[in-house]
Amino acid sequence: MKFNEDALAQETTANYLRDKLGWESVYAYNSETLGKEGTLGRSSEKEVVLTRYLGEALVKLNPGLPTDAYQLAVRTITDATISQSLLLTNRERHEMLRDGVLVEYRDSKGELKKARLRIFDFADPKNNHFLAVRELWIKGALYRRRADVIGFVNGIPLVFVELKAPNRDLQRAYNENLSDYKDTIPHLFEHNAFIVLGNGITAKYGSLSSKYKHFREWKRLDEGDPGVVDMETLLKGICSKNGLLDIFENFILFDDSAGEFVKIIAQNQQVIGVNRAIEAVRERTDRAGKLGVFWHTQGAGKSYSIVFFTRKVHRRIGANFTFLIVTDRDDLDTQIYKTYAGCRVVDNDKSRCRAGSGAELRTFLEEHNKAYVFSLIQKFNQRVTPDSPYSKRDDIIVVSDEAHRTQYGELALNLRNALPNASYIGFTGTPLFGNDEITKRVFGDYVSRFNFQRAVEDKATVPLYYDARGEKLGVAINDLNERIAEKLEQLEIDDIDVAQRLERELKREYHVVTAAKRLDPIARDFVEHFSTEWASGKAMFVAIDKITTVRMYALIKKYWNARIDKLENALGQAADDQDLIYRKRQLAWMRETQMGVVISEEQGEVDKFRKWGLDIIPHRKLMKEGFLGTDGKRVDVEDAFKAEGHPFRIVFVCAMWLTGFDVPSLSTIYLDKPLKAHTLMQAIARANRVNDGKNNGLIVDYGGILKSLRKALATFAGESGEGAGGGEIDPVRPQEELLDELRHEFRVNHRGFVDHDDRAVIPLSSTVLEGEKLAMDRRGVGEAVARHVLGDRVGWREADDLIPIRLVGFADRGHGIAFAGAGLAVDYREALGAGCMPVGPRLLA
Repeated sequence: MKFNEDALAQETTANYLRDKLGWESVYAYNSETLGKEGTLGRSSEKEVVLTRYLGEALVKLNPGLPTDAYQLAVRTITDATISQSLLLTNRERHEMLRDGVLVEYRDSKGELKKARLRIFDFADPKNNHFLAVRELWIKGALYRRRADVIGFVNGIPLVFVELKAPNRDLQRAYNENLSDYKDTIPHLFEHNAFIVLGNGITAKYGSLSSKYKHFREWKRLDEGDPGVVDMETLLKGICSKNGLLDIFENFILFDDSAGEFVKIIAQNQQVIGVNRAIEAVRERTDRAGKLGVFWHTQGAGKSYSIVFFTRKVHRRIGANFTFLIVTDRDDLDTQIYKTYAGCRVVDNDKSRCRAGSGAELRTFLEEHNKAYVFSLIQKFNQRVTPDSPYSKRDDIIVVSDEAHRTQYGELALNLRNALPNASYIGFTGTPLFGNDEITKRVFGDYVSRFNFQRAVEDKATVPLYYDARGEKLGVAINDLNERIAEKLEQLEIDDIDVAQRLERELKREYHVVTAAKRLDPIARDFVEHFSTEWASGKAMFVAIDKITTVRMYALIKKYWNARIDKLENALGQAADDQDLIYRKRQLAWMRETQMGVVISEEQGEVDKFRKWGLDIIPHRKLMKEGFLGTDGKRVDVEDAFKAEGHPFRIVFVCAMWLTGFDVPSLSTIYLDKPLKAHTLMQAIARANRVNDGKNNGLIVDYGGILKSLRKALATFAGESGEGAGGGEIDPVRPQEELLDELRHEFRVNHRGFVDHDDRAVIPLSSTVLEGEKLAMDRRGVGEAVARHVLGDRVGWREADDLIPIRLVGFADRGHGIAFAGAGLAVDYREALGAGCMPVGPRLLA
């Protein structure tokens, strides 16, 4: 046996699986005997399925079949696949292993029969064989590799564990080992459920397609647990017999809805929350059909949670359930349908499931063969009386996506009269209000909660900061926000001409918000702000209505071009070559940046916009045809904005894309629309998605929504005791807190460098975050110059006047070129004001 820290981590893991979780364990390093009667029954090192245990499981779980049937099943499971991607093979294997392997055989009378053989006993996980094998040699087409730990269930290699010594970074396990194994012994991963990276102390798990940033921790076994980051908790959660088979059967999806084929493994909070919802379904009679409110903060995977929930109900409770998935907006309806279609759960072209009218919706619900029906609540526009329901079935579950806005009035009454015996569950990204009795009356109380703070702590989302720029510009409309927001919410749900009604019903307030003298400085400030933090990601500008959205586009486009001219004329003022390179890069970025308007279509819009001196036609053309790519192909606006590398970086909206729209590279929301309550929370959460190089999202507030935000937070119903009044903590934090974090970072990091006035040297390189070193002149901060030393190419300069430092300073929000052109010490208040953000070891952890 080898004795080193890596081996210690392997032994600790295998022993835990054996002693605590009931697995068998085998140490195979250079001791495996090949052959049918050998250690594992493998005939060669190329075999990755242990057919000895697979055959035994097939006989035990499917008794009474001829030997030929079992042999055919083993061959089907183990045979090499035709040439295709590893991920496609993994999806095919997963579906076969989950649903059973189909075989044909002849019975004792010689008649041809078909049967689907079970490979796992999902109902009784203990009725399966669990085996952990350490350091097993696997031979590929050209290479031979030794895996740290492989977890076999009934002979199938479902779990791959790559381990490092306790003092080593988990990312090295991903970069140095896992990537190599996928290249050299890819057939080991064809049957894989998930991958674990660990060091004996901490661990993360992910899927075959996961980038390292998408590997997650497993911090709690129950929703009430405080959360612990350690390997033991992860192993208990996903490698216990119950946990592993539950995840394999119910919490794995393959999705291509976003244009990239990926394998999705449910996150910790999704598994816990969905299983709580499943128990509510089992108790639906006692609950009078009120399954509860499933509140998981925006960005925490709500759409996938809905898919996990409905699929598990079908698999574990009853295949006859019909799910009516209801939203109140077209974009939300499209988004949730696309998620289901991308995961191959539904296909509206093959079997219609999206109601095109109220009459078709009624037909769908009267049928008994529809597993899923998608509809806007507005389709319940035909009056329904209690004595003429669409269906009296009690196995219909109404899933309301964003449940707060439309649980009152005639439409909701029609829905409940149409389905009097249905059960109801509400999925939402924002919490209930303390006085929200209507939602509680329809759905019941929370069935699962995953709040703002926990989402950030679990790294499911990034923290949000706000910048009250409207106050600084003198354009904030603080006291008008609440009144306008309430009217806006009503008008937008009813799909009414917002601008016309607002002008008629709130004439004075509307004119204040949309006055040219107010919009002009906002447009100028937007251009100055976003072009300064130009590598920060993408931006969304939110205006009050469609007319103002197009007006803001025109204004910002004008000042954007003027800014380009100004920067071009200032190239001669560059302090040195580095500063010149920075300025030219900024200019190139501004020139290639594309902008677009995304608003819903309406009849007579051409004339409506013409009366305002605006032309909607080029905007509508872009929305319908998309962008023309360099390859001559069209890319629709949604795909272009979601694609991090596409130059469509600025979108102007008023209602569309504010809910149910995920863009990880969207880092800044510019808000100039009165919003309240849930709509406000959903809008600001567009910027909280996790992405490479993104430490936080930024909310730039032009309208003065802070008061509305505080009021919403103060009335949130909560049980955790967090925040005022037992409600939720603030999901956004003022930029001043970012400043405090930076002060702390400099003072606690003794390898940093700061003078007595809290001034810091600014690193220049765009590659300093990639492991290259910095040197700093320590002879005086007033003349301090950051020097970029190119590690292997130049070598570390040994000089008394240079000291190595960890990266602590300012970089632009995309971690590209640093703020200061000449690299001199710069007051970090000035850097923050210019749109830069602090970076340091703690903030980047």
